[in-house]
Amino acid sequence: MKVVVTGAKGQLGTDLVHLLADREYEVYGYGREELDITNFEQVKQIIGKVNPDVVIHAAAYTKVDLAESEPDQAFLINAYGTRNVAVASEAVGAKLVYISTDYVFDGMATTPYNEFAPTNPLSVYGKSKLAGEQFVRDLHSKFFIVRTSWVYGKHGNNFVKTMLKLAQERDELMVVHDQIGCPTYTVDLAHCILEIIQTEKYGIYHVSNSGHCSWYEFAKAIFEEAGIDVKVNPCTTKDFPRPAPRPAYSVFDHLSLRLNKFKKMRNWKHALKDFINNDGFVKLR
Repeated sequence: MKVVVTGAKGQLGTDLVHLLADREYEVYGYGREELDITNFEQVKQIIGKVNPDVVIHAAAYTKVDLAESEPDQAFLINAYGTRNVAVASEAVGAKLVYISTDYVFDGMATTPYNEFAPTNPLSVYGKSKLAGEQFVRDLHSKFFIVRTSWVYGKHGNNFVKTMLKLAQERDELMVVHDQIGCPTYTVDLAHCILEIIQTEKYGIYHVSNSGHCSWYEFAKAIFEEAGIDVKVNPCTTKDFPRPAPRPAYSVFDHLSLRLNKFKKMRNWKHALKDFINNDGFVKLR
C-alpha cells in the first residue's frame, strides 16, 4: 500500500512515517519544503505522480493564538490547503485521512462530545479546521476525519516537553485547572490511524487516549511520572488571558471507534508513563 503523509516533519507526521515504514508500507512523507499544500498545481502534480492508496493529511497551521491576528493565513492553509489535498486525493481514488481538532467544539457541554455533536468553534484556528472538515466532506468520497486533542510526542513542541523544560528552571508553576480534555500520545494516535486506514469504515472519529483531566492534573501527572519535585498551583483561564479562546470542556466520547469495533485507546496515564520512560526523558530526582 502506498501512503502519502503531509506535514511529515510535525510531531504526528514523523511518528506516522516511522510506523508506516516499520510496517513495510511504501511511504512518501512531505514537509512544507517539499509540498506547499496551498499550491494547488503542486499538490495535484505530486499526488498524481505518486498515485497513493491513502493520503494522510497532517499538515496544518497550528499557531492557535497567532491565528487570531492571521486569519487569512489560517484559512489559506487549513481550509483551502485541505481542499487542494482532498481534490487531488479524490482524483487518484485514494482514501483520505484529515487530522482535525477538539477546537471545533465550543466547550459548553457537560458530557463527552461524540462525533455527531454539533460543532461551534470559538477561535479562528477552530473555524479554519472545521472549514477543512467541510471541504473534505464536500469534495471527497472515501474519507476519515480524525479529531484529536492535547497531542504530545517525541517530535515537535508540546505541553509535556514544555512542563519538563520549565521544571528545570523553576520550582513552582501555575497551570490552569478549568480546561478539561483528553491528552493524546502521538504513537497511540498513529497506531489507531494505521488500523482505520486498512478498512472502509469511513466517517468522523474522535481519537484520543481514554480518560480525561485538566491541564493542572496533566502537569501534576507529568512531574509525578518523571520523578520531579515541582509545586504546581491551580489557576483559572482568566488568570492567563490568551488571544484565542479555548474550549473549557472538550472531552471526547469515542463513539465511532466503539461502534466500528476498533481497539479502545488506552488510558492517558498509561500512555504518559510510556512516553516519559521510553522516549528518552531522563528522570530527574
